[in-house]
Amino acid sequence: MRNSRLYFIDIVRAFAILMMLQGHFIDALLDPVFRNPEFTTYKIWSYFRGITAPTFFTISGLIFTYLLLRAKEKNEDKKRMRKGITRGLFLIGVGYLLRIPFLAWLTGHFNTYFLVIDVLQIIGLSLILIISIYFFSLKKTYLFSAVTLVLALSIFVCEPLYRGISVDSLPIFLSNYISKANGSVFTIIPWFGYVAFGAFVATIYYKNVHKQYFKEIMISIFTIIGIILISYSSAILVYLSKLFDIQLFMDSASYNYLFTRLGNVLLYFAFFYAFENFLKIPILLKIGQKTLSIYVIHFIIIYGSFTGLGLKHIFGKSLNPTEAIFGAALFLVIVCFISFYYAKTNAFLYVQLRKLIDKRKNA
Repeated sequence: MRNSRLYFIDIVRAFAILMMLQGHFIDALLDPVFRNPEFTTYKIWSYFRGITAPTFFTISGLIFTYLLLRAKEKNEDKKRMRKGITRGLFLIGVGYLLRIPFLAWLTGHFNTYFLVIDVLQIIGLSLILIISIYFFSLKKTYLFSAVTLVLALSIFVCEPLYRGISVDSLPIFLSNYISKANGSVFTIIPWFGYVAFGAFVATIYYKNVHKQYFKEIMISIFTIIGIILISYSSAILVYLSKLFDIQLFMDSASYNYLFTRLGNVLLYFAFFYAFENFLKIPILLKIGQKTLSIYVIHFIIIYGSFTGLGLKHIFGKSLNPTEAIFGAALFLVIVCFISFYYAKTNAFLYVQLRKLIDKRKNA
């Protein structure tokens, strides 16, 4: 029987977080004169950078759901659900905390920019939504699997309906989760679609991971579906539009980035799953397990959380490509080093939040 530990998940998470680090560094500091899509190198970098967020959201849904379903085997899914809700709230809280300009507040300058939504809030809310779907699916794996798949596909197909959505009637605290009008980097839709798809993939692993040739079959499925989504998903949407006379499919095909990015994610999965045994390098696995600490540290260094003074403010967009590349490499090493040896704040805050929730529950 094969080990149920999915090392490739940590490998994918490590790859995604490292891609995010270099992506944010270069994007924040590269001189605009070199941001020309006609430059082949920049075009390739920009394309692969665009795959980072879909990969991160999808793998987050996969790992959380896989652990939830495994906990169900031990009749510990309630504990895992509580832990997931705590984790979700913690991520949301950290997401807001990183954007609070404490020094500006101390000088009497207040604005609502700290309420914009970024990756941590979306992942946190997505975990809570996954738990809700699992609960209302009566903890039935097959029903949960079907709901998450349909939900993911529906979110992707319906993107034209909410692309320019305006929710001015809602408080800004809530509207920022739905609209980018106030500066939010991510919104719950469409990005929850990737988390839901990751949850669907997790159900496949949960039911079949110990079967013979499962790994080989999944690598083939990831590869085939990935190529189809990248190369033919737009054509398929056009065909469905003509077949059922539904304009929504045609509108989705005309701006089809969600399905193509999902195809890229699946090819990543296929690659890292295929070479899993060669990539089980301790430091790489450790990076995959330290993604939150790495994210927090990199955010503080680049964007100047709390102080308002980061690399973005010190250097501005002033680096040439050579400086940006070497700077990004050095930045990756420094951030990972700090995360490995000095970052215990996240764990401490998380434990304290768990204790607070348990205390209020038992009160």
